[in-house]
Amino acid sequence: MIQLAGAGVTVALPASGEQRTRVLLHPTTLDLGERRVAVIGANGSGKSTLLRLLNGLVLPTTGQVVVDGLDTDHDGREVRRRVGFVFTDPLSQLVLATPADDVELSLRPFLRDRSARRAEAHRLLEERGLGHVAEQSVYDLSGGERQLVALTSVLAARPRIVVADEPTTLLDLRNRDLVRAALAGLEQQVVLATHDLDLAAEADRVLVVDSGRVVADGTPSEAIPAYLRVVRP
Repeated sequence: MIQLAGAGVTVALPASGEQRTRVLLHPTTLDLGERRVAVIGANGSGKSTLLRLLNGLVLPTTGQVVVDGLDTDHDGREVRRRVGFVFTDPLSQLVLATPADDVELSLRPFLRDRSARRAEAHRLLEERGLGHVAEQSVYDLSGGERQLVALTSVLAARPRIVVADEPTTLLDLRNRDLVRAALAGLEQQVVLATHDLDLAAEADRVLVVDSGRVVADGTPSEAIPAYLRVVRP
């Protein structure tokens, strides 16, 4: 269970003279227990800030965020073990030369033997249809392949929850569908931000974020029309 209790984020802005601040997310209270939660909103609305609160990439300046009873501020390392994060641009999280290298890195806490880790990395990539690119440079992969490698690397760390920030935004139609299918098939709870309303419609619950506030919260049939009213007044 993910719980936000008055969690908000305010940042200081560089300025001469009087200090100025900007609210990225107003104090927000939510209990997120559904298997699939989508977060939709315009660029700059606060979606990414909300998602980054969920695994401690961003800490609240007011209130708190608790995951399975663990506070992201005080128990950040354990929260990040439980909550895997998939970025919009996979190159921002693929840190090693090849897919096999990257997945193997995620496996280190679980497999001490290097040959066993390598074999397991290849097995996991094969499961995602990526066995043929396991030893290629990540820079030679398509956008969809990179995103699937990033997802595989996150899953190799055995998280209980997967948070994905616009995981299909940079992809063509074919690769978008591959990533959507991969996310739909996960056993873990998935919380994702997206501009893809078809993807949002597949969620159990949809949050609409506007100007740093959750302005609608409900089923897709309730929340998506509310989002459209926000962006098309």
